[in-house]
Amino acid sequence: METCPECASPVTSQDRFCEACGRNLRVQRTPVGGPGAQWPPMCACGGEEFDADGFCEQCGRARPSARDRVEFVLPGLAGVSDRGKRRQRNEDSMAFGRVRGRGVAAVVCDGVASSERAEQASQQAVDTAADVLLTGLRSGMDAEALTTDAVVAANEAVGRLARPEAAEVAPSCTFVSAVVTDGSATVGWVGDSRAYLVGEAGAARLTTDDTWAAQLVAEGVLTEEEALTDRRAHVLSRWLGADSGVDAPQTVTFKVETPGLLVLCSDGLWNYVPEPEDLLEVLPRGVPPVEVARELVEVALKAGGHDNITVVVVQLRGAHGA
Repeated sequence: METCPECASPVTSQDRFCEACGRNLRVQRTPVGGPGAQWPPMCACGGEEFDADGFCEQCGRARPSARDRVEFVLPGLAGVSDRGKRRQRNEDSMAFGRVRGRGVAAVVCDGVASSERAEQASQQAVDTAADVLLTGLRSGMDAEALTTDAVVAANEAVGRLARPEAAEVAPSCTFVSAVVTDGSATVGWVGDSRAYLVGEAGAARLTTDDTWAAQLVAEGVLTEEEALTDRRAHVLSRWLGADSGVDAPQTVTFKVETPGLLVLCSDGLWNYVPEPEDLLEVLPRGVPPVEVARELVEVALKAGGHDNITVVVVQLRGAHGA
């Protein structure tokens, strides 16, 4: 028997709303403002015991904040976001959901550390974009046009956070999203958060970074090897925020013909597994999306965890849809 995800009252597959609490049963999504913190809270060192003052009994770190480690799971997709080992706070955000009979949508945003209220910028962006994407899925809107609408709306929402007297540090973030329907997927991005496709035949990177280094590689000024060590490697050429000038994302649409996984992530992961073959080597097989996301976050933590790490994994069912 199916139950309402809000109040656990009995429902049927034909019900659009829960009669007990009014919950829309056709749409499931992460909570606005972000998923709740992992409980019990776990220290970056792996310790789970904290003293009366809130410090880890294993390494002495302070108890994690609500954003330090969050997870959320829906049928066929899941996400994990972790502060990492070096950052003082988690400035990444994720939002995703599914519309029964229509498809799924997911967004990952990475707050730009040099801007103020970066975590607020990324959360505002993912919540706004997810609303647009899920609403568009319900109405059957074209996925590429829908992705552009989501980026425009998210950019405006982040832009409203700026203070006129502090334009040089206006809140800003990167953006990557996916809309998966029965038979196709559309990925959109602004900045250097990435999307990878993992299938039976291997893995492929779907995005190209909006960074000065990537631009110089494209223009032939730098080789890819030189770009990796260049100080401009992570300097963004496009982002969301009051000073972005962005009016559309880059997009790619492809048919989903065979089963696989779509992985959205911030640079906290791909810094350690940049190439598709690197990702393929560490990606666990035959486990649910949440286990894939957890393992990929763990890979980044074990490699140093120098940045915030966010991974959202969407299961692709090929001819059977998302």
